[in-house]
Amino acid sequence: MAKEIERKFLVDAALWNWQGKPVKMAQAYLCIDETKVIRVRIADDRAFMTIKSKLTGISRDEFEYEIAVNDARQLLDLKVGALVEKTRYLLEVYGKLWEIDVFEGANKGLIVAEIELNDENESFQKPDWALEEVSTDVRYYNFKLSVNPYSAWQ
Repeated sequence: MAKEIERKFLVDAALWNWQGKPVKMAQAYLCIDETKVIRVRIADDRAFMTIKSKLTGISRDEFEYEIAVNDARQLLDLKVGALVEKTRYLLEVYGKLWEIDVFEGANKGLIVAEIELNDENESFQKPDWALEEVSTDVRYYNFKLSVNPYSAWQ
């Protein structure tokens, strides 16, 4: 079992300048309930099944397993809500890996950066393009964007 501790921030695209290594992603949720979410994701030519527990603060348990891409494609059809499509840019800033997600489809216009931490109280330097923190705003969770897309409430 791994513990996921992450913080999320909205991104100013003009200040970020589209830096980083891009990875195309399509993901869907097979289960969304009070205690867990189960996700299948295709990232370029690899696929993963992920189970995440309920969020406590900015931490939760996370179990992730690589699966066959063909299996993932079939599992996408079993989704709850809509497919979440995005390009993730991986960028190291001040010695920390940031993941910047540029959403497409019904979530187009949304850009969110995440940083994973080893401890909830770990300090880090925030880049100038990372704006308002949305770590605890459920609207910005990917599973929520699959059932209530950005275009519906922005």
